Amino acid sequence: MSRRQLERGEALRGMVGADGIRPLSAAGPEDEAGCTVLHIDMDAFFASVELLARPEARGRPVIVGGTGPRGVVSSADYLARSYGVHSAMPMARALRLCPDAVVLPPDGPAYRRASEAVMDIFRSITPEVEPVSLDEAFLDVSGARRRLGGPVRIAELIRERVRAEQRLTCSVGVASTKFTAKLASTRCKPDGLLLVPAARVPAFLDPMPVGALWGVGEKTERSLARLGLRTVGDVARAPREALRSELGRALGDQLADLSRGHDPRPVVPGSPDKSIGAEETFPADVADPGEIRRELLRLAEQTARRLRASGQAGRTVVVKLRRADFSTVTRSRTLSEPTDVAREISSAARALYAASGLEGEPLRLVGVRVEGLAGADRAHRQPTLDEPESGWREAELAMDAVARRFGAGAIRPASLAGPAADSGRGGRNRPEGDRNDGRRR
Repeated sequence: MSRRQLERGEALRGMVGADGIRPLSAAGPEDEAGCTVLHIDMDAFFASVELLARPEARGRPVIVGGTGPRGVVSSADYLARSYGVHSAMPMARALRLCPDAVVLPPDGPAYRRASEAVMDIFRSITPEVEPVSLDEAFLDVSGARRRLGGPVRIAELIRERVRAEQRLTCSVGVASTKFTAKLASTRCKPDGLLLVPAARVPAFLDPMPVGALWGVGEKTERSLARLGLRTVGDVARAPREALRSELGRALGDQLADLSRGHDPRPVVPGSPDKSIGAEETFPADVADPGEIRRELLRLAEQTARRLRASGQAGRTVVVKLRRADFSTVTRSRTLSEPTDVAREISSAARALYAASGLEGEPLRLVGVRVEGLAGADRAHRQPTLDEPESGWREAELAMDAVARRFGAGAIRPASLAGPAADSGRGGRNRPEGDRNDGRRR
């Protein structure tokens, strides 16, 4: 889309045909047959939510992210994107590309409130809703057809309600599988609706670059290029054994299936978080191991609070260590039992840091994450013989109660108290699962 189209807010609405995109009005019931999977992606979600509170910024490029010397773009509206700005870009570079942009700090609580309201709209249409992140979800609308009409009509209804009730826009891909629906929503952004009939999936997928396939990163893309495979259609026509030989059986089979439009994964309602964590980008590189260990403790405290708030516990602790040159090292340790206790998470995280070989090396970012999540009520912990009935978890639950009443900074470990623990934090912690991704766009 051109910048002028973006400024006018024009939407792409269509279905895929042999000659490209044509209007949805040309689609008939036979085109919708079997296309009961919707992928809904909110448009420039963080920036759009910010504009609801700052209507005076409309018409100007808007960038959401950290404003310090190490600030990173979290989100940009489509006008800013037309200048080349994208998420995860250093803010300094974004402002060189788009010097007239309005820069706003992230407001996590506002985004979560907006996300909950949008997800409530989705669940009023069908209970079969699988959230992927704050701003996107898969829906299976097969059970809603008799009540609300065909998948395209349902998609139109959702877009109308999101716009009317939340003053936000979203893009919707309609297809027979999650993979194709996700690509369709990306293709029709912003504020669009795209149906890919089951019979037209090969025509839709074949021209796309191999990077459109889930599981293809830079390394896999280079491996496919060695085989002369540069488009999805090339991969679809390649012998399965050649893909297995080059990429391994699991990834080879996955790409062979996806390239042909085969994706048997169902929509899983209420899919739980795969991980919970937090990370910090320092205003200046930090080499002092003592300061890194204090930061890991602080992040472990945040992660444990988030686990307890969500009613979950996890077995695998992961640390993320990013050097000054942006190269990133991750290390993980699986515990004998699930935990939501900061002391245990911190102990594992600091041990992983000590074993990483990076002690004393300048770091620009550290993170702590817990994976392998399950309901905390199912995480049965076997106490040791000399362990008191009330221990660290009870103490941390009491700290949670104090924090809820007096604020998060009212109580904390002694090692995090004092000027050394409070100084020099220009970055902003980011919960795992928020768009970063994403990934995500």
